[in-house]
Formats: sequence, C-alpha cells, structure tokens
Amino acid sequence: MKVKLAKTAGFCMGVRRALEMVFAESNKKKGPLFTLGPLIHNNQVLDLLRSKGVQSVEDSGGIEAGRIVIRAHGIPPDKRRALKKTGLTVIDATCPRVARVQAIIRYHTRRGRTAVIVGEPEHAEVIGLMGYSEGPVHVIQSLDEVASLPHLDRPFVVAQTTQNEQHFKAVVRALEKRSPDLLVFDTICDATRQRQQEVRSLKGHVDAVVVVGGYHSGNTRRLAQVAEDVRLPVFHVETEKDLDKKALHEMDVIGVTAGASTPNWMIKNVVGEIAGIEGKWESFLARGFKKLLRLLVLSNLAVALGAFSFALAAELLCRGSLTATFPLLAFLYVYGMHVMNRLLDRAASAYNDPERAAFLSRHRALFVITGIAAIFAALALAYGIGLPVFFTLAGLSLLGIVYGVPLIPEAYRRNYPYAKIKDIPGSRGLVEALGWTAVIAALPLLTMPVFPWKAAIITILIVFLMSYFRSALFDLFQAQGDLIVGIETLPVIIGEKKALALLKYILLGTGVILTAAPALRFVGPFAYLLLAPLAGLALCLLAYEKRRLYPGIGLEALVESNFFLAGLMALAWQAF
Repeated sequence: MKVKLAKTAGFCMGVRRALEMVFAESNKKKGPLFTLGPLIHNNQVLDLLRSKGVQSVEDSGGIEAGRIVIRAHGIPPDKRRALKKTGLTVIDATCPRVARVQAIIRYHTRRGRTAVIVGEPEHAEVIGLMGYSEGPVHVIQSLDEVASLPHLDRPFVVAQTTQNEQHFKAVVRALEKRSPDLLVFDTICDATRQRQQEVRSLKGHVDAVVVVGGYHSGNTRRLAQVAEDVRLPVFHVETEKDLDKKALHEMDVIGVTAGASTPNWMIKNVVGEIAGIEGKWESFLARGFKKLLRLLVLSNLAVALGAFSFALAAELLCRGSLTATFPLLAFLYVYGMHVMNRLLDRAASAYNDPERAAFLSRHRALFVITGIAAIFAALALAYGIGLPVFFTLAGLSLLGIVYGVPLIPEAYRRNYPYAKIKDIPGSRGLVEALGWTAVIAALPLLTMPVFPWKAAIITILIVFLMSYFRSALFDLFQAQGDLIVGIETLPVIIGEKKALALLKYILLGTGVILTAAPALRFVGPFAYLLLAPLAGLALCLLAYEKRRLYPGIGLEALVESNFFLAGLMALAWQAF
C-alpha cells in the first residue's frame, strides 16, 4: 500500500514546546510535577505523562508544594494570579500564538471595543481568551449564531487558533453584513491553516485520508471534517488498531495526516501498519521488495552491510587496494553492537522506532544469539589477523556493551548524574561514530608495515565525519522519543535548528576534504567519487528538513544506501 504522509502531520509548535518543557521538568526529578488540566488532547500521551509521575489537576487546591505547568491552551488572568499566590513553582507553557490572541483581546476591549470569539465555548483555550476581555465578549461556534447576537458596539473578531479557516471566513462575512465597521483578526494558527490546506490538496492524489489523533481533539476532528468537505473518504483513528484494513485494502494510495497533539511514534505506527497492507493493485515484485527492505532495516542487517561497504571504500582510500577481511570485521562488529544496544535500550526504542522495537521483541531470542555470535565471530577473525587487532577490538566490544549498562551501584546513583556512558549528554552519536571510525579506518592501520600518515589521517577524518553525520541525523529523527526517556542527544541539547546547521557544516567540511585531499596528493583520485554518497546524504538531510520524507524505514534505508554506494564505487574502481 502506498502512503502519502502530510508534511505538517504531528505536533504543532505550541504542543511540542509544552511537552518539551514538561518532559524536561520530569527528567529533573525535583519533586511533584502537575499540569493544570490535561496537557494535550491525546490519551496515549497523557498515559505516558502519568507513567512519568506527571499529574493532571483541574485546580491547585490542596497542593502545598511542587511545580505546576500552564498548558498550551493558556488560562484566564485571575487563575494565573491565584496560582502565583499558592507558592508553587509556575511553569508557563502557553502557546505564543495563543498569547498573541489574549493580547489582542485585552488591548481592544480596554479601548471600548466589543470582542467576538469564533470557537468552542467550553474549550480551554476559549475560556482562557474570555478571561482577557475587559469589556463585552461573545463566543459563537456556528454561522447560525451570528443572527442571535445583540447589537455590537465597535466590534472586533478573533478566532480560536485551531478553527477551520473556511468556517471562520464564512462567519466573518456574516458579521460584516451586520457590522460594517468590524475589525477582523485572523488568529488561526499557521500550523492549523497549513494542515487543513494540505488535506485539501490531497484531493485527486489519494483514494482516502487517514487522520490520526484523539477522538476528543478539536483540531483533529476539524482535519477529518476538512477531508469530508472536499469529498474524500476519511478514517479518523487514534491508533493503528482502529484502522479499517478491509476498506483500505480496496485502495491504492492513502493520505495520512495527524492532529497537532499526535506524537511521532503513533504516526509511525499507523503509517507502518498501512504500508504493510497489501493493496489491491500492488504487484508481487513491489510487495516482495518492500518486505525485503523492511527485513534488512529492522534486523540491523542494513546498517551492518552499510558498514561493510563503507569499509571497502575506506580501504581503497587509505591503501589503494581492497581486501574482504576488515570489511567483514566491520560487518560483524557493527551488527553485534547495534543489536545488543537496541535490545538494552528498549525504553527509547518504544517511542523512537516502535516498529523495530516490536520486531526485536518478537524475535528477541534470535537476535540475542546472533548478536553475541557476531561479536565472538569478530573477535575470532581479529585473533586470526593478529594480537594488536584482537585486543583493540576486544576493548571496543567491551566499551560498546557497557555503553548502556549502569556503571555505578544503584545506592550511589543519586549523587552521580551519569550512571551510564549513554547518560553523558551528546554521547550516543559521538560514541557510535568513534566505534565506526575505529573498526573501519583505524584497525587496518595496525597491520600495515609502512604507515601512510597522510592517507590515514584523511581516511580517519572522512570516516568519522560521515559516520557522525549518519548518527546525528538519526538522533534528529529520534529526538522526540529521546526527550521522553531523558536521553540527552545533540538535537535535544542544542535544538533541531542548530543540529541541522551543524550537520550542514559537517557535510561542507567533508566535501572540502574530499575535494582538496586528492588535489594535494594526500590520497588518490578515488576520493572524488565519494562526493556522490556525500551528496546523497545531503539530499536525505534536505528531504527531512523540508518534510519530503518522514522518518521511518524508507528514509533510514535511503541514508544507509549512500554507504552501500561508497562500497559499490570502490568495487567498480578496483575492477576498472
């Protein structure tokens, strides 16, 4: 089944900001943490927050100590003042776009204008907005309610930020007929507008739309309504279990979008489930290729084969010839380390890559056996090469295995923030890249009778930079899940924008080295060919940044394919 995922699907800025603030606070473990009302309209996320000790309360009465979060919807000013008097630490996660509407209402009602809010009267955001009015305020939900409004003195109109854009425009037109002096503020959030427009643009390109999100989420329900308005078959689901697979089987291309309160892992689950449905018109070859690709990625064979191929390119770059020994060593080591660490890091995997987590869980015994076997096979191969290689690889394997294992006894962990190597901020991507660099670029140097300094330094730099780019890019894909479980990867520490900028600098620096090194005769002209996989990685980054591709099996396979390409180029260069 073909899936067309909306670029805007998932958390909006306000929800993401509020969740990041709550997860960051929960990871600090500095006493009780509360949210004033449900943080977002998503039952699965609320269950997750409860599991992390975050309690939702309707008011602060009876709470004597702790921290309390104002959710993205905002609250009325009188409630805010009451909170500050309690002595609780108040964390304001009001969406900046909601705060703008609050400011508009306060400013114009102070100057004698009458406020009209287009929205749901019982919605938390609208209740908060009404509290900022210092004069008459009216809330209308439907077009029919316009006629029942009393005479309005110098009116102005705003919208609940998640309102349907077409509905708001229709209400404004009706209001303007009654009050020609109406002042209009289109306060619908850009994210809401973009989501709704994207659903409309799917018309003619998909057979149906699946909307993922809470059944009680207003903005999610409105996305489903927009799809119905343009006469697209629509399926509103909370989880992949709610999918009507029988109905979807009759279709060819399915569009998927999600409400502003829907987390990445739920979208991934739904997209993966739809992609696994055999479409009525899908060819046997297409189904077979998809299953093979899925197996390679989920089993970690794709990353191991990528390491094997990259090792071929590194050998040719450094020593000018190819052997199978060290690439095979890289394959075994990378496969074993990835399998073991994924099995040990099940908490993050459940949110970052739920499909892989479920796959590994179903075949846990097999992966434990093959992971351990791969490590021992790598050590046996290294022993056959020589003791320096064996002892170096043994040390690397030990470090790789203990990466996710607590090194400090539980009784003393409270005094040490970093009980495991992986607890060190930014360590995951760096450790993985250093491991790849050691086994791919450094180990072969231990067997060379003559040390090629210039070629070795260039090779180590290229392998490290491209390996680190790969690891940091995957950290970007997994930032939401890492934040939930408290893993401080680079994107979590410095933010997505700065992480993206850093990755671009890494690509640029690697490109400069690959261009300059052969010109200076540090390495052979084969280095120029490695600009092709580097360009491929740049396209992967661009596809993610522009939301052309959504993190998942397809994008992961595309990233790994660039390392395959490097190996294929090495084989072709050697042959010709």
